[in-house]
Amino acid sequence: MTTFSMQGIGVSRGIAISKVHIIEHNQQETHEYHIGENTSQEIARFRIAVSLARQQLCSVREHIPIDTPGNISSFIDTHLLMLEDPALTKEPINIIRERQCNAEWALKLQRDALVSVFEEMDDAYLRTRKDDVDHVVNRIQRILLDQGMKAHEIPDTHLDGYIIVANDLSPADTVMMQHKKIAAFVIEHGGPTSHTAILARSLGIPSIVGVRRAVSYIHEEDMLIVDALEGVVLINPAETILSYYRQKHLEQIQYQAQLINLKEAPAISKDGIKIDLYANIELEKDYEFVQKVGAQGVGLYRTEHLYMNRDAPPGEEEHYLAYIKVMKTLGNIPITLRTMDLGADKTTDFESVPLSTNPALGLRAIRLCLKEPTLFEPQLRAALRASAKGPLRIMIPMLSNIQEVLEIFSILNGIKEEFTEKGIPFNPDLKVGGMIEVPAAAICAGRFAQHLDFLSIGTNDLIQYSMAIDRVNDEVNYLYDPLNPAILKLIHMTIKAGKQHNTPIGMCGEIASDPKFIKLLLGLGLREFSVHPGILLEIKRIIRESRINDLESEAIKILNARDSTHANKLLETLNRQEFFQN
Repeated sequence: MTTFSMQGIGVSRGIAISKVHIIEHNQQETHEYHIGENTSQEIARFRIAVSLARQQLCSVREHIPIDTPGNISSFIDTHLLMLEDPALTKEPINIIRERQCNAEWALKLQRDALVSVFEEMDDAYLRTRKDDVDHVVNRIQRILLDQGMKAHEIPDTHLDGYIIVANDLSPADTVMMQHKKIAAFVIEHGGPTSHTAILARSLGIPSIVGVRRAVSYIHEEDMLIVDALEGVVLINPAETILSYYRQKHLEQIQYQAQLINLKEAPAISKDGIKIDLYANIELEKDYEFVQKVGAQGVGLYRTEHLYMNRDAPPGEEEHYLAYIKVMKTLGNIPITLRTMDLGADKTTDFESVPLSTNPALGLRAIRLCLKEPTLFEPQLRAALRASAKGPLRIMIPMLSNIQEVLEIFSILNGIKEEFTEKGIPFNPDLKVGGMIEVPAAAICAGRFAQHLDFLSIGTNDLIQYSMAIDRVNDEVNYLYDPLNPAILKLIHMTIKAGKQHNTPIGMCGEIASDPKFIKLLLGLGLREFSVHPGILLEIKRIIRESRINDLESEAIKILNARDSTHANKLLETLNRQEFFQN
């Protein structure tokens, strides 16, 4: 068998070595035929298929392992809700009656009409939601065509440890993978923000998406190596390559085991510079991880999950109980609560959160909060109350002008006055910070530093807005480059502004969690990192092995590089050099 490799996008780190099982979920081939006066029978057949599809999804949800992250069942719930939508359950019936055609063809026509609507949307995230339509339609079609789709598409336990290769996977498939102990998966479609990628990261399964024509070139029982860190798939590797990756896999396991020894060690460089190292969290499953790695605090507590998959927004008491639970679980460590960042790729069904043709540039984050105080004020009230119970601070996302900051303080001051009159306890010195995610905010970071208690750089959106790209669009994600000279200058400018005004400044964006960029950020003057808990100890190791004073001149060289290619070469040299030698 010939050895060859394929490239994709690694969305969940790790190495897997195993045999392959192929899952093909192609769009079902259907043909139209005339049913004459038998429309009642055909409609009944369609309704039975929808009912069976619903039963299958309910079965999948019931079999989700109890240790699976809570947000994952919401993907199954989304598909169940779609099975209640008249667009999928009633409109095909109307087509059957009007055309006197078979149910498969009526469903196909309606599917095509729905998908065309999604494809015309400007927002890339919303366009990808056509995949949900296909997943649900595909399930019904298989039942109508009597292809015997099981409630759980993932095979039985005899495939434990196998690598799944598929053209696409539904959320139900992906959820059951952990239950079936699948080693990894390789997917033809999708990007870093697809459902598959989101679930893979939550489940911790090594995964690569966007591997074009994988199902065509990879065959059942082929031997595969999946290196999700590099986004590389090796098919039928030679024994020498297998030996190398087996050793690499073993070293990875040993390395992770050694890192746990750094849990209690301080994040101090070899030349004595202390770095604040915090964790990013969202769901309850993250709390235990924060304790496991010994994070000194939470630098980003995302609160959007409180608003998702529901008909009405949470009230003050629900917010308060959620915040108290985080604080009690994690003990007396600092918690940075980011106020809701709804909009863009985080949508809800609330009437007060309208859809936009370009959500990333529309009514989102603090813009939405200030326009809809009934969404915002319960969160602020709950945060103020929770601040009486421990070291809590709040952080405002997507600031773009000082007027927004002044409006926030006006709202907060009003709540404080009310609480004082009513004797409701709160911390009068509650710290309020802001995220630097918009180029305008980075350029005027000094002004924000004068008004706020701390700043945090959100590199994901800062890169998106600086480069005028949609970061979830596969067609332009090659422009999503942290080493672009403009991005580096905005980051450095923001760090300098914080130091000038003696305002603490950190970074909670993705590049703060990428080991490749840690020495560069240290050299540029960053002294506070907030990262995914799973990478925290590795970041700490890099900090402890570095001499930061020696990194500064090298970082400036990268800052002044002529382009990102030049910057990348300089960064590779920086990461190879042993600046931390005695």
